[in-house]
Amino acid sequence: MTQHVQAKANATSPKRRDHPAMSTGSSSTSERSRQAADSGEILTYKGQERALRAGRLGTTGLLLSVLAASAPLMVVAGVMPTTYGVMGIVGQPLLFVILGVVLMLFSVGYAEMSRHVHNAGAFYAYIARGLGPTAGAGASLVALVAYSAMQVGIYGILGFEISGIFAAYLDITLAWWVPALVAVLVVGALGWLKIDLNAKVLGVLLVVECALVVIFDVAAIAEPAKEGLSLQAFNPETLTGAGLGTALCFCIAAFVGFEQAPVYAEETSRPQIVVSRVMFLAVGYAALFLALSAWALSVAAGPGRIVEVAGEQGPGLLFALTESRLGSTFTDVLHILFVTGMFAALLSFHNVVARYAFAMGREGLLPASFGRTNKTSGAPAAGSLLQSGLSLAVVLAFAFSDDKPAGDPTVPVLHLFTWMGNVGALGVILLMAAASVAVIAFFVRRGAGRAQAGRLVASGIAAVALLVIAFYTVRDFDVLVGAGPGSALSWILPSVIGAALVGGLVYGAVLRSAKPEVHARIGLGNEAFQLEKQAGEM
Repeated sequence: MTQHVQAKANATSPKRRDHPAMSTGSSSTSERSRQAADSGEILTYKGQERALRAGRLGTTGLLLSVLAASAPLMVVAGVMPTTYGVMGIVGQPLLFVILGVVLMLFSVGYAEMSRHVHNAGAFYAYIARGLGPTAGAGASLVALVAYSAMQVGIYGILGFEISGIFAAYLDITLAWWVPALVAVLVVGALGWLKIDLNAKVLGVLLVVECALVVIFDVAAIAEPAKEGLSLQAFNPETLTGAGLGTALCFCIAAFVGFEQAPVYAEETSRPQIVVSRVMFLAVGYAALFLALSAWALSVAAGPGRIVEVAGEQGPGLLFALTESRLGSTFTDVLHILFVTGMFAALLSFHNVVARYAFAMGREGLLPASFGRTNKTSGAPAAGSLLQSGLSLAVVLAFAFSDDKPAGDPTVPVLHLFTWMGNVGALGVILLMAAASVAVIAFFVRRGAGRAQAGRLVASGIAAVALLVIAFYTVRDFDVLVGAGPGSALSWILPSVIGAALVGGLVYGAVLRSAKPEVHARIGLGNEAFQLEKQAGEM
């Protein structure tokens, strides 16, 4: 009993720090700590297999890993034409700038939090440290469901695009689910490898992908439509109409990925500096890249015609505008990079889900087996298998439900990709809003409210803006998923996130009553092991 009280007191103390070397004890323990410090590894009470390998990622590797999740080419080819053609928002480039500012405000507090809390559970760890362990348990399940949904959804559009390439270039009819299942296996295999190797794969794919989009941007600006280099898309008056709320949801989903940087904190060299630096770089780059590319599309088609043309051509808009300026060979390469970009996003999300599962297993929110790493690569093996198994099950379920002919996008794109993608986006938006509030609570409880006043104000503004976006997302969910008015999907799909939240909160409350020692260490990560060790030596 005394041990538990001491551990819980330490866990809730505002003065403690997240430091892996809080140890006392025998000379052998000190020697192990010294050796771990020299090697850059994280020493945990329960052994190296319960730690992610430190020092694997630097600024460049981490930046490429998180940017890959946003799949820039998929956004330019898919999200932007939809926002123009379906929602009629000519001011899409301005919308990306505004959302970039909102997410910069979010990052101010979120980045500061990353200096104090290093945990692969990121969102749920921050929320637990600010709003309490029960709230953290709720957030952990939301994060697991949201990122899993976003990852699984991409298999649908990836499989559809690959089947289209086989039909167009090889005259082979291939069901979308065949390449989707192959991708599940390849991503699962890569998920078992070292994170620095994964970062290199992501980096190469991302750099080439972005380079081709920039070439299109330059070509579009050099050869604009009849209206010339118009800046009409940056006119605030263009941000009006019934489609604005839906466009907000679509466009903020294009940024998803930057917030994943803290997930890799334990595997990053100098996380106090690198993680926050990467978040600001990722948001800034994404805002600039997306605003410029959206403007280039409007210039190439003409601001006065972009809504009409995008409505007619849909996802083919980018490729049509590219072919007329850069030729068919460049367009063919762009089609291939469209696929590889989606694959990079799949791998990035897979890595994030695996690390959330690892953090949850380490802290007792999932079975202990999830809290162990692969002895060879240091990757979270059980978490990787969990996501691969879930992906396999969902892809097969949608495959069995597909009675349409090959080449029909209804099931892989309009259902699997659209439904899962929007469910995941809603979850991430709510997590960002909750994390902003948690940042404020965390620093106020530590007595640092005055010192961190500017950051807390930024977090408060971001929280309000994100909650407004979440409101629009839920209100317009029928439009987001292409369901008719009154469709049950408009409440069933958002309820997936609601159910995850309620289930997590109930689970947290049960742990608080039945296993208070587990409840007390939610969000503590490696520090929990040190607290257990101290309690055991008393």
